[in-house]
Amino acid sequence: MSGVKYIAGIDEAGRGPLAGPVVIGCVIMKPESFIEYVNDSKKVSETKREMLYEKITEEAISWSTRNSR
Repeated sequence: MSGVKYIAGIDEAGRGPLAGPVVIGCVIMKPESFIEYVNDSKKVSETKREMLYEKITEEAISWSTRNSR
């Protein structure tokens, strides 16, 4: 992809606007970044998710979360 400098990854958690609030997250990582186990948060333990959160927020170029309500 010529000219592309950054790509943002996004995800949501929650039941959706009809059933309740949603939390949305977005992160931009450095192109050379590789963090093992970053794939699907539902497939890792809560302890590992917390460790991944720390590592991602330390290494990210930018990140943000928002609540839908």
